[in-house]
Amino acid sequence: MSKRVLIVGGGTAGWLTAGYLAKRLGADLPEGASITLVESREIGVLGVGEGTFPTIRRTLATIGVDESELVRRCGATFKQGVKFVGWRDAPGEGARDHFSHPFQVADTGTGIELLPYWLLGLGGPENWDEVATPQKKTADAGRAPKLPTHPDYVGPLNYAFHFDAVALAGLLRDQAVKNGVRHLIDMVGEVRLDAEGAIAELQTERNGALTADLYIDCTGFRAELIGKALGIPFRSCRDILFCDRAIAAQVPYADPHDPIASFTISTAQDAGWIWDIGLDQRRGIGHVYSSDHSSEEEAETALRRYLGPAGGNAEVRQFRFDAGYREINWHKNCVAVGLSSGFFEPLEATGIAFAEVAAGLIANLFPWSGEHETSARQFNANMRRRYERARDFLKLHYCISARRDTGFWRDNAAEATVPDSLREMLDRWRFRPPNELDIDPGVDIFPEASWQYVLYGMGWKTDLSGRAGALRYHDDARRAFAEVRRQAQYAAANLPANRDLVEYARQHRFGPKTAAA
Repeated sequence: MSKRVLIVGGGTAGWLTAGYLAKRLGADLPEGASITLVESREIGVLGVGEGTFPTIRRTLATIGVDESELVRRCGATFKQGVKFVGWRDAPGEGARDHFSHPFQVADTGTGIELLPYWLLGLGGPENWDEVATPQKKTADAGRAPKLPTHPDYVGPLNYAFHFDAVALAGLLRDQAVKNGVRHLIDMVGEVRLDAEGAIAELQTERNGALTADLYIDCTGFRAELIGKALGIPFRSCRDILFCDRAIAAQVPYADPHDPIASFTISTAQDAGWIWDIGLDQRRGIGHVYSSDHSSEEEAETALRRYLGPAGGNAEVRQFRFDAGYREINWHKNCVAVGLSSGFFEPLEATGIAFAEVAAGLIANLFPWSGEHETSARQFNANMRRRYERARDFLKLHYCISARRDTGFWRDNAAEATVPDSLREMLDRWRFRPPNELDIDPGVDIFPEASWQYVLYGMGWKTDLSGRAGALRYHDDARRAFAEVRRQAQYAAANLPANRDLVEYARQHRFGPKTAAA
């Protein structure tokens, strides 16, 4: 029986995987799996503000993390999507300077597909993100996605979180230990392989030889097990996604009572973009850029310009990464999770989402019988397809932009840098909008609504003239658009400010009983 799991490396990916597997594999039960995580004190976690997908709510609930404790310990705030500024047109060239990728699609009760009717002009002059969901206007108004009376991880609007990554790793560690995970502080030295090329044992400084039935590599970009020991290659995507550097800063709010943005703000730059994430006490801001199109000095200047008066004295940190992934992430008795598996860039917060996906797949494919190969084949095929689809989604943000003002944007629009798979989808969408036919729920981490928000937020044109005469539900569509506007007005009027809900969560638990008390 295969029951012993050894996770190497902590951080968000390591502890999320540990806590999740402990629950799913019964680490607290006599016949459950035994899970150990070994990490070194000498290797720190990147201390930047991070964003997540709405799937994080289900993951945290499974692990057993209380939502109000997440807010208190991790500076967490509520995220309802991403606001993109300056991506569509060069500065001064476009009437619209921003669009949003919200997490919500409106339920109008009509059952009709609204997007074709918006393309025909029945939604009025507003952009698709404004007529398709009440969430954009709610987030623009600084509202939160839920009320204090809603239970943990439940709300009328779909949402995720922003949080401090170091604090989250600590919270996940404490919960994982409660879930039955054994925690070792140690340095892993030699990784010894057996005659078949599988991992036989790990030599550590303090605990000697550590053995397991399944080893999980959460050692980040170093990829100590999957890369260095097992030699599984990394596939770079730098020919598609150019950004490979980031420079980050943390700045306090000018006033402690300033509003907290209810979305990640992503502002396009000459050679990349700047993220702006509002935590409870500070903002995490960073410039992601291409070293082929900008120097470190130019990137830092752009970041400090964005920071304004706070930028002059702000301490900054530089990071390097290579956009890409491993096509094989489960090899023999070793699985890579997190940065050791792959990473593209912070755009659309795919990093933690891929760790969630991997943990879920491991739980479902866990080799209880000791036979790894069948599970490995399915895991690798699924993860590879997920990476390919997410790569295409991120490239979409760049390649359909009308910006041609710098080399970075011109190169992103070059046909040779666009994968054939993405070109095929864009070809489809010249005469019909994205729909469920384009999405595989088994591998796509972005639903069709996400593709729609970005595609039409960037100004893509879909010609429905050939189909227009067959679209008969004009009055129903107008009523549905009116219903979305009504929902947006109601939400903006009745949901609390994002900061107010954060302050509430710092002192109370969510749910009707707490509110009644």
